[in-house]
Formats: sequence, structure tokens, C-alpha cells
Amino acid sequence: MSVAVVFDSAGTLLRTYRVARDLLQGEMLTEVETTTLTFAAEGRILVLLHLHSRDVIDAPPGQYLSDYLQERSIGFGVSCSRRIIPADDVAEILYTDRQARICDMQACIRKVWSCCKQESIVAMNSGVILNVDLSGVEFTVTTGGRPFSGARDAISELHRMGVPAYIASGDRVTKLERMGDYLGIPRERIYGVATPSMKAQIVEELQEHYDKVVMIGDAINDLKAFRKADLAILTEQQSDSKPGILYANTDLVIRDVSEVPGIVAELLKDTTETGKSATI
Repeated sequence: MSVAVVFDSAGTLLRTYRVARDLLQGEMLTEVETTTLTFAAEGRILVLLHLHSRDVIDAPPGQYLSDYLQERSIGFGVSCSRRIIPADDVAEILYTDRQARICDMQACIRKVWSCCKQESIVAMNSGVILNVDLSGVEFTVTTGGRPFSGARDAISELHRMGVPAYIASGDRVTKLERMGDYLGIPRERIYGVATPSMKAQIVEELQEHYDKVVMIGDAINDLKAFRKADLAILTEQQSDSKPGILYANTDLVIRDVSEVPGIVAELLKDTTETGKSATI
């Protein structure tokens, strides 16, 4: 009997601070769930930008974000969306937008730094939420976080049980690798910039190599992977405010990531006992 465990990152392994600047309303949204915000409108797309926070802070505040991205040849990755949008269409909007300015991104970064000033930030990402129906950037977003206190021990316990841990997340690969190094998850088991469909595909591919695949997540972008997994676990460690559809497609709900090894141990035990009974 072989089992693999796939974790989402933000909100699942990481206690995450998320902020978004609503460019249309001129408002800063704090402690916002960026995937829920994205899925709230059909045309929204959450896009991660491959940039460094310090560089953005040093840039001219009044410069258009699109010009900054083009000048520095900064790439992007689509984290999640309700529609399948060709990358070329995303790039066309991202690199020609005349709504978002550097100061909007700077405001998000500074807010996360302020929220995390007492924390050791392991992962930080910035991006935008495009709206293809508006042909522009609707929100600038930044997230920052640190592993939950029980995350490292949970991963270590899984490994002692002979159960490999994977990460499938919409976050940037470089940030996830840094977190994986801290948690003890090999880099070859880390999948970054993973859309909801990609997460589900990762689960399916792992099912070809393992008898059971467990998926652990906390947000709507984990829904497709939940539906594919042999055991779907929803964590409320970040927040217990979740869309009802997540609970309807989840086998178990946990409050702390430290509960995972015990659940996996029971899964292994139940499967072994079932096998013995069948043999007898």
C-alpha cells in the first residue's frame, strides 16, 4: 500500500497575509482571499508576476505597471481563472494596461510588510487580477507568509512513515522551492504556478504511481484536485470562511496541519486491515 500527500501552499502550509488594491474603487482590501476574489467574476484572472519586491519599491511610483514589466522583461504565470484564456491574450492585457501604476503595487507590498513585521517571511508573491471583460488590471495583489507552526513536523512525520509529500500551488516556483527547503520537501516534488486544472492533473498523474493520493487544500482553486483525489482534506487553519461547494466535495475537515500524519496513518491501517480480511 503506497500513499502520497499533496499540499496546497498558501493557507494550507503557510499562514498567509493577502492584500489587494481595488483600482476601480481606489480601496485597499486586507486579509482577502485572492482566489475567491478572482472567482467572483467570470472574466477575472489571477496572474503572478516574476518580480522582486525590493525592485518594485525602488521604482518610480507614477510609472505604469505595464511599462515597468515590459522594460524589465518580467514574465508571468496564470494562477487561476474561471475561463481558459490563452497566454497571448493575458499578455496583451497585462503589457498594455493603463490602469495600474507602480504605486498601486507598492501599496500592496508595504501593507504585507507591515502585517508581517513580527514574522519571518518565507514566501512573498505579487501579481494582478486582470479582467478580460474590462480589458485591464482590476486589482494589484501581494501575499506573504510563513509556515504554520506544525507544518514542518507534519512533513517530517509523513516522511518517517514512508509517505512522500508534494506541493501543488499557484505560487511562484522559486518561492515554493525556498519553502520546500525549509519544510524538507525535495524540489522535484514541488509544482508551482499550478492552475486548478493542473492541480487535478498532478493528482491524476500521482495516482498512476501510488495506490492512494491525498489532497489537502483550503480554497476554491483546490476544488478540481479534491474531486480527483482518493481522500480530500479541507483545512480551516487559515480561515473557516469557505464556499459551501468546498465542504460538499471534501471527505474530511481539519483545523491544524498537524492532524495530517494521524489521518494518513489511519488510512494506511484501514487499507492494510482490509487487505488482510480479503486474504482470509
